[in-house]
Amino acid sequence: MKADQSAQDVIYLVSCAVRELVPAASRVAAMDLDAVYAFAARHMLSAAVAFALERAGVSDGRSRNAIATAQRRAILFQTALEQVKLGLEQAGIWYLPLKGIVLKDLYPGFGMREFADFDILFDAERADAVKEIMEGLGFQVKRYGPGIHDCYSKPPVLNFEMHRELFGASRETFRAYYRDVQNRLVGEGLEKRFAPEDLYLYLLAHMYKHYSVRGTGLRSLLDLYVFLTHERLDLDYVAAEAEMLGLGEFEARLRTLALHVFSGDALRDEEREMLGYFVDSGTYGTAVHRLENAMRASRRGRFGYLLHRFLVPVRKTNGNYAKFAKAYPLFYRHRVLLPFLPFYRCLRALRNGKLWAEGKMIWRARRKGAR
Repeated sequence: MKADQSAQDVIYLVSCAVRELVPAASRVAAMDLDAVYAFAARHMLSAAVAFALERAGVSDGRSRNAIATAQRRAILFQTALEQVKLGLEQAGIWYLPLKGIVLKDLYPGFGMREFADFDILFDAERADAVKEIMEGLGFQVKRYGPGIHDCYSKPPVLNFEMHRELFGASRETFRAYYRDVQNRLVGEGLEKRFAPEDLYLYLLAHMYKHYSVRGTGLRSLLDLYVFLTHERLDLDYVAAEAEMLGLGEFEARLRTLALHVFSGDALRDEEREMLGYFVDSGTYGTAVHRLENAMRASRRGRFGYLLHRFLVPVRKTNGNYAKFAKAYPLFYRHRVLLPFLPFYRCLRALRNGKLWAEGKMIWRARRKGAR
């Protein structure tokens, strides 16, 4: 019950923050601010909560620190972004700033929208040149090569994900939709952008990618609200394109939910259920949600899921074959040992505690009604 109240309080405060309203003094006085800040931190909403509380006259060390930390971080990221953009421009590489880089400027307060990294799509054929640019700026290469993005970091806080493409093979519908992404971009120079409708569709697809696996938190829902109240969209175009992405129903439900939640409107039962999923997820989702969604997607149920976890791939056509072969090279070099690999994996998981931890998550998923 306390968690439910904290969620309601945070939703109220961040809605006041982005709408530039003064929270009601009586409501703020009744809040458990320790619980509010703890919940806000799980959803990367501490700065937005602090902005609202400061506006209500509730200024203390926590609110000042939350805002100052977010603003210092924003300055460091913005400075680095300008350096990266200059490097890309000088090298003649087209690029597209994504997600937080664009969304942060739609929030009414500097530093109000928190982020952990910056994402940029670039000309994949120039990956080596981008690597040289990032290293020249003092970034460390955390990942380069396979996958949809290369990861670069610079202590103490900077993280950049440089995208070769927007979606990978696990999201083939999305990947096909964005295969010729340059045809969907506008901008005469090397810095590209999406038209508002196309940016909204990308945000939606990216959100669904997380929502359908581990879940995603209230910051994502707030992003959508801020965007929808900032831009006038051609909703007929949005609906048609969302259908092409397989997200027609999801888009309509999510848009309605975001507008209702942060406008303070009464929610229907199905909206409350969907909101509860966001509330439970935290910023980056949960392992329990991942299990629930995996069970639903596979239609195997709990026992089918457990059996699937027990089996190991033996054919190279299996999508997990390479991963298993790399993790257990002895068994795959001497294939006569493969029948014993499931038992080895169980024993190892039992020894390091992972088997017990996953068992508890499966039980929690069962209690939540996973199919």
